[in-house]
Amino acid sequence: MATETKEKRKGAEEQVQVKWYGYIALLVGILFFSGLFQKAPGALKALDFNNVMGSFGTLGELTKGSGTLAENFRGVGGSGPKDGWLYALTLLPSVMFALGMVKIIEHLDGMKAAQKLLSPLLKPLMGLPGSAGLTLITSIQSTDAAAAMTKELSDNGYITEKEKAIFCAFQFSGASVITNFFASGAALFPFIGDLAIWKPLVLIIVLKFVGANAMRFWVNKMDKKEEA
Repeated sequence: MATETKEKRKGAEEQVQVKWYGYIALLVGILFFSGLFQKAPGALKALDFNNVMGSFGTLGELTKGSGTLAENFRGVGGSGPKDGWLYALTLLPSVMFALGMVKIIEHLDGMKAAQKLLSPLLKPLMGLPGSAGLTLITSIQSTDAAAAMTKELSDNGYITEKEKAIFCAFQFSGASVITNFFASGAALFPFIGDLAIWKPLVLIIVLKFVGANAMRFWVNKMDKKEEA
């Protein structure tokens, strides 16, 4: 049954008709979620997801160098369900905006273009269809948006439950790798000595693929047991 489903979807992917602007929509989407334009000069910054998202204002004020300035409307010193609820609210803008962008890209045939172009790459690497490519790029700089986009892929039938497990294994390890590496991980840079900063980053990314394929091996093994 699983083999038959794979063959049907493979045939459907080969017959996908993509309008010319679908490839442009896919390219723009990949650049938008990749973080390449995060520090671009001038108006080019508008091509980056996090830049367009903006930021919350601050609460509190400093008086003659004393006092605490909060980073956003959550304030400082919160705890428990109340603080957790406010934290959840900070995730909503990025998730809603990311899903909106995906809907636009999908409407412009960008997802079909991803299926056609990225399947030959993602299939051997992780056993995933090309339609997961845009979400994979997004997961590099935003865990929340990527999680919502993965659910959208699953709900719309772009990925199976098995593929979702593999994809989640990729995302869970070293989540939001670029953002977290250069933000939280920056505190460790002084302790890595003469080691080039890019080497740990490459190692993390490689191990993300290792984790995904470990999950791929496991789910394939379980499938064979069920078929037997």
